[in-house]
Amino acid sequence: MTTPPSCTADEALARLVSGNERFVAGQARFPTVQKEVLADLAKGQRPYATILGCSDSRVPPELIFDAGFGELFIVRVAGNVISPEVMGTLQYAGVHLRTPLFVVLGHEGCGAVGAALATMAGAPEEPERIALLLDTIIPGLGDLPPGLSPRESARAAVEANVRWSMHQVLETPEARVRAREGVVKLVGAVYELESGHVRFLE
Repeated sequence: MTTPPSCTADEALARLVSGNERFVAGQARFPTVQKEVLADLAKGQRPYATILGCSDSRVPPELIFDAGFGELFIVRVAGNVISPEVMGTLQYAGVHLRTPLFVVLGHEGCGAVGAALATMAGAPEEPERIALLLDTIIPGLGDLPPGLSPRESARAAVEANVRWSMHQVLETPEARVRAREGVVKLVGAVYELESGHVRFLE
């Protein structure tokens, strides 16, 4: 029998926003952990949010959201892309951990998104496995506005990639059911490398 979530989706989102504000202000509390906390966590986990983020070393979710041990269930893969393995992990978070909030977290200057844009522009083909990764990103970049500068295009592509991953999650039967229940929320966000601020998408 699964335990109910420890907070609502809106409360979970507020905790992420507050944590990022502490991080940006230089008032982060992470990581201070006592042995009693670790012993308690050894019995089980009840994270309040699941985050699908990029593998980029500059974007560690626990740090930028100032979250402690056991608070976030994190999936990291280059370009925050969707794959069967990622979907299985997200499904586990929904079914077994019952996290009320799911976040797709992209970031400015994403190398995978930049490589996808370059491929679309005719750049030399990447090695096979990288090319497969880029193939999962490219379908989400087809509707970028024309006439953008390279900087604007990169920014728009990162946001479009986040929304593309969100779209793929929302298309699953499980997501539709949980959405109808009204207790689970999926949001997109972009991390700004220079400021440390996380911008949540409308």
